Amino acid sequence: MAEAIRKIGLAEQPLYREAPNNIEAEQALLGAILVNNDACYRVSDFLKSGHFYEPLHRKIYEVAAELIRMGKMANPVTIKTFLPADEKVGDMTVAHYLARLAADAVNVINAADYGRAIYDLATRRALITVGEDMVNIAYDAPVDMSPSDQIEDAERRLFELAETGRYDGGFESFTDAVKTAVDMANAAYMRDGHLSGIAT
Repeated sequence: MAEAIRKIGLAEQPLYREAPNNIEAEQALLGAILVNNDACYRVSDFLKSGHFYEPLHRKIYEVAAELIRMGKMANPVTIKTFLPADEKVGDMTVAHYLARLAADAVNVINAADYGRAIYDLATRRALITVGEDMVNIAYDAPVDMSPSDQIEDAERRLFELAETGRYDGGFESFTDAVKTAVDMANAAYMRDGHLSGIAT
């Protein structure tokens, strides 16, 4: 009887749980960036390429963000040269996929919302990884790792995730903050030929 109940319980559970992701939000954000590069500035302070679930989307975002940071235009034509030409997305080439992303772009206004959704899902995936690692270590702990060491390791990893898993980015070193500010000023200068602001 107990065996039959176990079999029923197992049959009702999904065999595979997909990690949290939203491919549509990734596509919408990338399309918005390809249509209007200013959309990248709405998310670049907290969103990194590693936050994307789809590997091709990571690469597209990485290339687009780098081109924009250098003061260059990021669009399907300029990005495609930095991506594998022979890779297929369904029945489309990467170049056709980039064109489709741009053509299907909804609007730039929602770029920050899409970015936050992508970021939140990446944080959830990281949290799942920490949890799975905690369970695996608890089952197969090294001889020299006490339960209190396991707890300290879990606390440290959760604290690191909490500090990096914030939209405001938490604390940033002075060196990183200066580099970011200089890069942004340089990109603005290269794009417009002058710095924006009020003339004095």
